[in-house]
Amino acid sequence: MFTPKWKKEAKLLAKGGLKFLNYKSDLLKPERVDEIQSRRLDLLAAIKADDRAQADEAAKQLRATCENALPHDSPLNWLEENIEVMFVAIVIALGLRAYYLQPFRIPTGSMMPTLNGIIGKKTPEASWPGLLTRLQEKVLRGRSYVKIVNDRDRKVRFNKGSVPALDDYYWAHFFSRSQLQFLDSALLDLPAPVAVMTQIGLDDAIQSARDNDGMLKKGTVICEGTIDSGDLVLVNKFSYHFRRPERGEVFVFDTIDIRGIHQAAGEQAAGSHYIKRLCGLPGDELSIVSPNLLNHGKIVQAPGILRVSEAKGPYAMNPSGYGLADSRHPSARIVQLGQTLKLEDHARPGMREYAALGDNTRNSLDSRYWGPVKEFNLVGPALIALWPITTGHWGLID
Repeated sequence: MFTPKWKKEAKLLAKGGLKFLNYKSDLLKPERVDEIQSRRLDLLAAIKADDRAQADEAAKQLRATCENALPHDSPLNWLEENIEVMFVAIVIALGLRAYYLQPFRIPTGSMMPTLNGIIGKKTPEASWPGLLTRLQEKVLRGRSYVKIVNDRDRKVRFNKGSVPALDDYYWAHFFSRSQLQFLDSALLDLPAPVAVMTQIGLDDAIQSARDNDGMLKKGTVICEGTIDSGDLVLVNKFSYHFRRPERGEVFVFDTIDIRGIHQAAGEQAAGSHYIKRLCGLPGDELSIVSPNLLNHGKIVQAPGILRVSEAKGPYAMNPSGYGLADSRHPSARIVQLGQTLKLEDHARPGMREYAALGDNTRNSLDSRYWGPVKEFNLVGPALIALWPITTGHWGLID
């Protein structure tokens, strides 16, 4: 606190000289290293002797020696410095994402009300609030107001059974979109997955095309309404390296080699990662007697699972709790009382089995349909809901 300014600056310069040696030691000649180290010692001796004049001279010599040590190593300009800083930041972020923490955007409603997927609501443009309110809602709750009007006549591509050629696509776990295909023009990008687009008018537009021999007329409203962003969650990819997965926690897993997902999931099959509640551990034998989930015939007591089966508060949206799978899916595993899902315990590393169920069991394609999740598929527990911040989900996930 009471150290003179000249002495503080001299100490910083001596520290900078040492840093220069550490950073450039592979480029410096041995005699230059010795010279810089000698100048540093002279400066430190002057500081210790409390001799300002000697310190100023030693500082001048040290600075000149460092500047001339690498005559071809010109200092970075402001643009190069900023690019270097950004590059380092990107490398650090990618390292964190690869090994520790990774963000995921939830596209579907299979985990409601614990976590929200993308939600669409048909709302006429005439009832939209003002621009400032819409901007505020975009920031706080991830709500977008969208209206797409067909700008020219287009011939919709239909697959077998008059099903429109619509495809979901995902990018970097952040953006979930869909595309409508035409016979006479390029793809049309839509601002949400197919299931959400149908909630805000796409079905009406497709029906209009069917009524006109596949022609989507100019001026047809393709969608009009609001789209609420799915929750952005942060997943702890490091945790499962040091502890075993716990029953009842929300977790993320990849879909590699889970063939049943791509056979049964339909429009959800494009997702490379799913988020569900971990409801079964290796060695379990799961069955369902609605509203309860049973393991070896006994009701599972994990808090997160009980919230679903008790259907209280926000979970009353699914009053039947855990229900049987829809028997119309050919690969469904638990479609009637008495059927069980057995999870392998004694298996080679990476092949032990877990069960994943959605909290919104009426609208979740999960282990009831496509079976167990292998240990090597596990990514990690969902840690925090980062955004939006006004849905009531912000904070730790349980």
